[in-house]
Amino acid sequence: MILEERPDGAGAGEESPRLQGYDSLMQMQCGQLQSRRARIHQQIDKELQMRTGAENLYRATSNNRVRETVALELSYVNSNLQLLKEELEELSGGVDPGQHGSEAVTVPMIPLGLKETKELDWSTPLKELISVHFGEDGASYEAEIRELEALRQGSVCEWDGPGRWGPAAPALQAMRTPSRNEAGLELLTAYYNQLCFLDARFLTPARSLGLFFHWYDSLTGVPAQQRALAFEKGSVLFNIGALHTQIGARQNRSCAEGAHRAVEAFQRAAGTFSLLRENFSHAPSPDMSPASLCALEQLMMAQAQECVFEGLSPPASMAPQDCLAQLRLAQEAAQVAAEYRLVHQTMAQPPVHDYMPVSWTALVHVKAEYFRSLAHYHVAMALCDGSPATEGELPTHEQVFLQPPTSCKPQGPVLPQELEERRQLGKAHLKRAILGQEEALRLHALCRVLREVDLLRAVVAQTLQRSLAKYAELDREDDFCETAEAPDIQPKTHQKPEARTPRLSPGKGPDIFHRLGPLSVFSAKNRWRLAGPVHLTRGESGFGLTLRGDSPVLIAAVVPGSQAAAAGLKEGDYIVSVNGQPCRWWRHAEVVAELKAAGEAGASLQVVSVLPSSRLPTLGDRRPALLGPRGLLSSQREHGCKTPASTWASPRPLLSWSRKAQQGKPGGCSQPRAPVKPALPSSSKCPGWL
Repeated sequence: MILEERPDGAGAGEESPRLQGYDSLMQMQCGQLQSRRARIHQQIDKELQMRTGAENLYRATSNNRVRETVALELSYVNSNLQLLKEELEELSGGVDPGQHGSEAVTVPMIPLGLKETKELDWSTPLKELISVHFGEDGASYEAEIRELEALRQGSVCEWDGPGRWGPAAPALQAMRTPSRNEAGLELLTAYYNQLCFLDARFLTPARSLGLFFHWYDSLTGVPAQQRALAFEKGSVLFNIGALHTQIGARQNRSCAEGAHRAVEAFQRAAGTFSLLRENFSHAPSPDMSPASLCALEQLMMAQAQECVFEGLSPPASMAPQDCLAQLRLAQEAAQVAAEYRLVHQTMAQPPVHDYMPVSWTALVHVKAEYFRSLAHYHVAMALCDGSPATEGELPTHEQVFLQPPTSCKPQGPVLPQELEERRQLGKAHLKRAILGQEEALRLHALCRVLREVDLLRAVVAQTLQRSLAKYAELDREDDFCETAEAPDIQPKTHQKPEARTPRLSPGKGPDIFHRLGPLSVFSAKNRWRLAGPVHLTRGESGFGLTLRGDSPVLIAAVVPGSQAAAAGLKEGDYIVSVNGQPCRWWRHAEVVAELKAAGEAGASLQVVSVLPSSRLPTLGDRRPALLGPRGLLSSQREHGCKTPASTWASPRPLLSWSRKAQQGKPGGCSQPRAPVKPALPSSSKCPGWL
C-alpha cells in the first residue's frame, strides 16, 4: 500500500485519497462483474428449464409434426445456452479488474468467479423443528432466524455479545457479493461457521431441514440443487477459495510485499479446494467434482509459484550482473513452467476439459511456454553479461541443466571460461528463448478471449523484443559456426509453496441459536422430555438433591423420600429454568445460589429428562446422556470434584459404552442399583446436597 504523508505530518500512515478512490472504483467494478454473472446464471437457468420441458414433450409425443417443432425449438435453446456459456467464459477468463496498476507490467492471473445462489427461506423449517423437537415456541426465535437470513442474504452484522448482532456495517456487502478483501473473507467464514452450528444442532443422519439449496456452477453456470446442508457448506467453502484467488490476483506483484501477499492468497485458495475435495463428495455441480477441485488446486499452486518467481525478479532497468543470481532466476522460471505444464495436462484431459473454460487452458499453455523461454533468457544473461566468477563458486552442469539420455560423460562447471564459448552458448539459449516467446504469442492469438487481454500480449511481446535485441548484439557477420542446441534447464526453487488450510475455526465464535442451550445436550441428535414447572419446597434436610456440572446443571442424585423425589425429580435430569428464569447457560454456583435464596416458599423448576435414543439398547437404569470427554461431567473434573458413587461416568462417549467393559473398574457398576446418599464433599467448590 502506498502511503502519503501530509505536510503537517498528521496524515502519516493513512491511505492516499487517490488510492482510496481507486479501491472504491475497483469494488464497484467487481460488483458490476458479479451482477453480470448473476444475470447470465439466471438466463442459463431459464434456458435449461425450457430445454427440460421440450425434451419431456419430445419423448412423450408420438406426433411427427410436434416432434419436428420441438426438435427445432431444442436447437434454438441449445444455441442460446452455448452463447451464454461463452459469455460466462469471457467473464471468467478476463483479467481481474481489481489488479493494481503499476509501471511494471505483470502477467495476468486467473481468478475464480463466485458461485451464485438463490434466496432461501429458513423460517418455516427452523420454527417447526424448534417447536416439535425442542419444545419451545418457534415464533420466539424470529429474531435469530432473521439474523441467519441477514448473514446469508443481507448486510454483515457485527457480533455484539452472545445471542446478539449489532448494527449492519454499511461498508460491507452481502454474503452473495462479498468485498474482495479480508472483510469479505470474514463474512463468508462467519456464515460457514453458522452452518456448522446448524449442522450440529438441527440435523441428524435421518433428518434434514427439508430445504432445497440452489447454487449455480461457477465454471458452466448450470444450476444444481440438493436438500443436504453439506451442499450449502461446500458451496460457501468454494466461494471462500474463489475469493482468495481474487484477492491474490489483484495484488500489486511488482513489489516483493505484494508478491508475498499473492503467494499467501493462492496457498489459502489451494488449501480450501483441497479441504473441499477431501470432505465433500458426490457434489451435483461440476466445479466441486474431485477432478475439477484437483485441477483448481494445481492451478493455484502454479500461480503461487509464479508469484514466488516475481518476488525474486528485479526490475528490467536494474538487471543484476551476478551469474549466480541469473542462474537462480532461470531455475525458478523453469520450475514455474513445469508447474504450468502439469496444470495444462490436467485441464486438457476429460472430464475437466469438458467444463473448464477454454481461455484458462489456453492461458496456462501460454504461461508454460513463456516461463520456459524466460528460463533460457536468464541463462543467456548469465553467460553473456554475468560478472566473472571463480570456478569453485559456480554450480556444476548437472545441477543446472537436464542431461540428454545419450550424455554419459562427466560435465564441468555450468559456465565455460572462454568468452567465445560463452557467447556461442548464450546465443543458443537466446534462440530457444525467442522460439518459445514466439510460440507463446502464437498460442495467445489462437484464443479469442485471450486476444482481448492486451496486457498478456504486451508482456510476452516486451520480453521477445528484449531477447531479439540481445540476440542481434551477439550475432556477428563472420559467425559461420552452427549454433549448438541449448540444453533444458533443471527446475528448482528456493520456496516451494504448500497448500494452507483456510482460517475457518468451525464450532467457534457466536452461535445465533445460543438461547436453545449447549450443543452437547440440546441438539436434534438427542431426545428428551420437558417436565415442569415443578414446585420444590425445602424439607427438614433441605431439598434432597445433589447438583453437578455447568451449563446446564445436572441433578446427580435424589434422596429417596425427599421433597425432590416427591416432586418427581430424578437423577440425570437437567435444570433448564429456575423461578421462570432460563438457566441453560448458568453455572453451578448460580443455580445453587438461586435455590438457597428461595427460602421456605420453595422454587419453581423446569427440567429436561434425556431419553435413550431409539437406535440404542435400553440401559436399564436412568443415566444422563453425553458423558464423554466433551460432555457435562468435564466441568466437574475441571473443578476437582469426584463423582458420587450413584453417578456413572466414563471417559468414552455413550455410543461405545457397554456394561461388560465397566465390570471390575472403579466407578463402574455391573447391575442397576438405587442411588445412595454420598458423603458431603469437603471442598466448597463442589457443593453437595441441598
